Amino acid sequence: MRSLLKRLPCLAAPRRGCCCLHSHSNTRPLLSTFSRLCDDGPLPAALALLPDLAAAGVRADPVSLCRLIKLCVRHGTASDGRLIHRHVSGAANTGGGAPHNSLFVSNSLVSMYAKFGLLDDALELFGGMPQRNVVSWTTVVAALASAGGRKEEALRVFVHMQRDGVAPNSYTYSSVLGACGTPRVLAAVQAAFLKVGLDSDVFVRSSLIDAYMKLGDLDDGRRVFDEMVTRDLVVWNSIIAGFAQSGDGVGAVELFMRMKESGFSSNQGTLTSVLRACTGMVMLEVGMQVHAHVLKYDRDLILHNALLDMYCKCGSLQDADALFKRMPHRDVISWSTMVSGLAQNGRSTEALKIFDLMRSEGPAPNRITMVGVLFACSHAGLVEDGWYCFRSMEKLFGIQPEREHFNCMVDLLGRAGKLDEAVKFISEMNFEPDLVIWRTLLGACRMHKNANLAAYAAREIIKLEPEDQGARILLSNTYADLRQWSDAEKSWKAMRHQGAKKEPGRSWIELGKQVHVFIAGDFSHPCSAGIIQELNRLFRRVTDLGYVPQTEFVLQDLESEQKEDLLKYHSEKLAVAFGTMNSVEGKPVRIMKNLRICGDCHSFVKLVSKSEGKVIIIRDPVRFHHFQDGVCSCGDYW
Repeated sequence: MRSLLKRLPCLAAPRRGCCCLHSHSNTRPLLSTFSRLCDDGPLPAALALLPDLAAAGVRADPVSLCRLIKLCVRHGTASDGRLIHRHVSGAANTGGGAPHNSLFVSNSLVSMYAKFGLLDDALELFGGMPQRNVVSWTTVVAALASAGGRKEEALRVFVHMQRDGVAPNSYTYSSVLGACGTPRVLAAVQAAFLKVGLDSDVFVRSSLIDAYMKLGDLDDGRRVFDEMVTRDLVVWNSIIAGFAQSGDGVGAVELFMRMKESGFSSNQGTLTSVLRACTGMVMLEVGMQVHAHVLKYDRDLILHNALLDMYCKCGSLQDADALFKRMPHRDVISWSTMVSGLAQNGRSTEALKIFDLMRSEGPAPNRITMVGVLFACSHAGLVEDGWYCFRSMEKLFGIQPEREHFNCMVDLLGRAGKLDEAVKFISEMNFEPDLVIWRTLLGACRMHKNANLAAYAAREIIKLEPEDQGARILLSNTYADLRQWSDAEKSWKAMRHQGAKKEPGRSWIELGKQVHVFIAGDFSHPCSAGIIQELNRLFRRVTDLGYVPQTEFVLQDLESEQKEDLLKYHSEKLAVAFGTMNSVEGKPVRIMKNLRICGDCHSFVKLVSKSEGKVIIIRDPVRFHHFQDGVCSCGDYW
């Protein structure tokens, strides 16, 4: 601790015989003016009086100095803060009327440095303080706990605090909980505040819930929440945000409903978390209800951007477009969301038009905007446009291409079947290709049935990540596509030896604020009998329109009838049948899928949209497919 926190002179006590601040009657106007400026600003005027105070041999009261420090944090810079620190230290060292409560000012300076992100300066000042109280220690613990890569230091300072005889308070425990990176450390901190009787403190419990959520332990976080006798909005927001960030959108929405039933009004934090949950689970109905709550925050750009993202990722482009046009202010996130949203929904031409509009009347694009633009070019097969955007982004917008932009180019070339060009592009990159780039190439190899290049890409992935089973699965599927069953079986044997299992296809659909999940070949849904009956009806209808099962998408060496049975009960087909039997006139059927939609299901859904006169929207991990009148928005290019 002493090696880390150097001891420096800080705010010394006033010397005997020095002039008291109040004895300088001629300095009272100066002090009065200084005090007023510390309260109301402007900051430069207040700072300009510091040399006058020093020249007069007087020093302002600690309250004024602390207000000046707060004013500096709000409106100033780190240089301004150091100027204040030098004035305080200089007055103390020269005996210029140091305040009675020097600890008060020192704590404010430590906090100031922490808020400016100057943790080493904060620690140096902290180490030189002749006295420290719980506020001093808590300020340092909180700063370290919230800084990247310094959580262990926060824990060490927390331990030293107690060894120094200073008892942590609820704010200390709330801060140090954010530094707990493992369940063992979290359990130790929890035991410590239970011992001192802070287990019922709402602030501490809220932080404990956050800590569990960050560790991915939803069950224990929920247990802590359920044990609370009283809850406030902060606690509700903690648990809802935790579930939303951990990917349990259904749980987040259920908690939001409970919060409303308990009589709590949502704020911006609540609504942002719920919108994130709706976005992840494609829960458009709930998202539209949240929109009604957002209306009272008509100037909140963060909320409107979250709402815009939700509409885009739920495939409701009409609502997204209407919201985008109504927004009183649009920043680069708003524009980028629209570009990416249109591209992911198969409207690449419109995405590029929005990008052109952004260039003429919006803010300057950023790197995320350019990812959306390159994605649009890739999924529309616009190779030349993609090359132009990639090559000109630094010259036109000052954006240096990063890994994600290079990956988009590999995807662009790969989807267009230019595999040799993609390999050449990878070899000429100014950095080593990572897993994402090799996986992108491997996916393109499977799409275009190039087993030799697929094997090469898979070997490169396994070099970087020996435990990566996804590469082996894609490689075996590529062999199966080409009916190279012996090679496919070798790959599968290697995976079985390592205990690998292929992720099953899952699809889900929202109905009446509930999410219904379907797994390929699974009939455990309560409505399974009716779903199978509806599916059989749909098969009869689409067969009349020319549907023929595309058994080449079954990647096992089976008889033709067995392959047809496997295709029939893919998760998206079960979800489509459930959606059509519960559909409402004029409303699209919206489905989310965890894996890329297979070619047979794609053909099936196109014909169902025609036979039933329904709009069916399926979102897979990469993009949206809008099916209407027998046509898909992807143009059969995905």
